[in-house]
Amino acid sequence: MDIKSIITPSRTLCGIEGVSKKRALEILANTIAEDCPEIDADDLFRRLIGRERLGSTGIGHGIAIPHCRVSNCEGTIGALITLKEPIDFDAIDSEPVDVLFAMLVPENAHGEHLQTLASLASMLNDADFRARLREADSNETLYQVAVGEPAAATGNPR
Repeated sequence: MDIKSIITPSRTLCGIEGVSKKRALEILANTIAEDCPEIDADDLFRRLIGRERLGSTGIGHGIAIPHCRVSNCEGTIGALITLKEPIDFDAIDSEPVDVLFAMLVPENAHGEHLQTLASLASMLNDADFRARLREADSNETLYQVAVGEPAAATGNPR
């Protein structure tokens, strides 16, 4: 999976401070809406909250993948944030979350979004990849780690 096709540097934020689950989802919605003017931040926030009400998107190991469908996007859109302090996210392993990767898919996407979600979850299940994300100390570094640029330089392509 090519994360570079999902996130952009402007949708990658490192070391966000003082947030709750609700505030983290709001930050993700606002970050995406600022970069994608066709998406309404309030509507997106409501959709992300609605999805969380169905069950937590905390997949374990301090990772959450909040996701939802939106009617006015043509392809998968993502945003990545790391938190300075982990937050309670009702994750399946009860561990607090400090890495959130939001994923939006078109309203009419069916099987392909499940495959993208599974690929993303698989990547985030890699302990080394998670460690590199957490070690990032700037938005730029976090983006480079996420898209595999430093890994490619060391001969460990992602």
